[in-house]
Amino acid sequence: MRPRATFLLKFALLIVVLYLAVALRPVDRHVVTPFSEAITAASAWVLNGVGEPVVREGTMIRSPRFAVDVKNGCNGLEAVLLLVAAVLAFPASWKAKLIGVVGGTLAIEALNLVRVTSLYVLGRDYPHLFETFHVTVWQAVIFVLTIAMFLVWSARVAPPQSPASA
Repeated sequence: MRPRATFLLKFALLIVVLYLAVALRPVDRHVVTPFSEAITAASAWVLNGVGEPVVREGTMIRSPRFAVDVKNGCNGLEAVLLLVAAVLAFPASWKAKLIGVVGGTLAIEALNLVRVTSLYVLGRDYPHLFETFHVTVWQAVIFVLTIAMFLVWSARVAPPQSPASA
C-alpha cells in the first residue's frame, strides 16, 4: 500500500477509535470531566492571578458579572485527539511519537488555557462577541495550529526520501 494511503487509513481508524472511546460514559465521567475540571481550575487560577476575582465550581468559572462552563468541546480534547491520531499514524519512531504527543498536547492545552481565559474576559466585557469567538474564531485557531504543529513535527521526523529514479 502506498505510504500516504496507509497513513490516511491509520489516521481515520485512530480518529474513530479515539472519539468513540471519549464518548463512552465511564470515560467521560472518569477522564473527560476531570480533565475539563483541571482546565477550569487552571483558567480560574490565571484569572485570579491577574486580578480577576472568579470562583470555580466543577467545570464552571463565575463571577457576579459573567460565567463560563468548560464542557467537552471546550477543553481542547478534540484537538488533542486529532493530533494524537495523526502522530500515531505517521511513520516515525515511538520515541518521536511520544515527544510529538506529549509536546503537542501541552502546547494545545496551553493555547486552550488562553482560549478559556480570553473567552471569560470577552463574555464579561464584550458579550456580543462571545459566541463568535467561542464557536468560530477560537475553534479555527486551535485546529489550524494543531494541524500546523503536526506538519512541523512530521517534517522533522519524516524518514529521509530516496531520490527519484530517472
